Amino acid sequence: MRASRVSVSAVRNSIIIIALVIAVPAIATLASCSGPASPTATESSSASPAASPSPVITPTPAPLPGSPLTGLPEASPGPVLIVKLDNTRNAQPHAGLTHADIVYIEEVEYGITRLAAVFSSAIPQRIGPVRSARITDIDLLAQYGSPAFAYSGAQHKLLPKLAAAPFIDISPNRGASSYKRDFDRPAPYNYFLNGRIGLKRAADATVDRDMGFTFAQEPPTGGLPAKKVRVEWSYASAGFNYDEVSGLYRVHLNGERAREEEHDRGQNAATVVVQYVDQKPSAYFDKDGGNTPHAQTIGRGKAVILRDGRSWDVTWERPDADSGTTFTRADGSPMPFKPGQEWIVLLDRDRTAKISTPSTASASPSVESLPAPKESTSPSRG
Repeated sequence: MRASRVSVSAVRNSIIIIALVIAVPAIATLASCSGPASPTATESSSASPAASPSPVITPTPAPLPGSPLTGLPEASPGPVLIVKLDNTRNAQPHAGLTHADIVYIEEVEYGITRLAAVFSSAIPQRIGPVRSARITDIDLLAQYGSPAFAYSGAQHKLLPKLAAAPFIDISPNRGASSYKRDFDRPAPYNYFLNGRIGLKRAADATVDRDMGFTFAQEPPTGGLPAKKVRVEWSYASAGFNYDEVSGLYRVHLNGERAREEEHDRGQNAATVVVQYVDQKPSAYFDKDGGNTPHAQTIGRGKAVILRDGRSWDVTWERPDADSGTTFTRADGSPMPFKPGQEWIVLLDRDRTAKISTPSTASASPSVESLPAPKESTSPSRG
């Protein structure tokens, strides 16, 4: 009896052990099926497809606002610096001029011209050659608020007028540390401004603001073909020749290609404006008796705008000194400039810009270049 009990117990224990041996692998197999192991081909074909991950959407950066002076993108408004430059052949090549947002051409004594270059988008270290201020500059600059104004000097009689003007005077009379003579050039065509140092003297200079200009990449409808325009004074000239490749007008000053000291591409204009103005002799004369004409940039008049190889007759208007200048087409819509550097020629309305089309001789003016109607005969110059 005792021996049989032991046998039964041993048999019972053996059964338990065998059951455990069989159960453990089964449990392991079930566990492995529920884990990360790859499914069989049969399971893969019957399982529903996994959901594709959501696409990552990269936000499109907002375009930078356009400069009110050039229409090109600008990160933030910058202070305005205006520099008076020589415009004779001795001034070539200019330094820094290619970085100007706007370039004005104005007549001075004896039928020669000077430039007023407006900088804001970029301030070059070297700008020049710098020359003296004139009576026309006071009204011209007022539309920019209180810009920094760099010039080499002025006749004594004009100094009180300049002192009362709203611009910030950074001429050498207020501190010459930002100016330097370049003795590789002949005087007086060798006086240069460090624009960045000069601007530090005008911490409160007005930043660029709405000047009344509008811009568009594509030209408006209408207009006439205009491949060349030439403007002449007694002893100066300016020409603008359209380049099909770049879409810009190549600038010529006083009969030769306008050059830039920093590169060999020369000066180029995206938009050319011939602004006819009422110009009269002023109360100011140089030491040899030459009279300084005063160009009236406040008021209303005719203008011709050239861009993309075509020209448009427009009307310019500036109601007061603090306002910018608008340019309007015949249908009342604003005339958009091409984004980029603009050259604005302030031309006595007694004169005529000569605009050439592909079918005309280079010196013959087109219908679009007729001068503005005159209210009175322009007085003689001294």
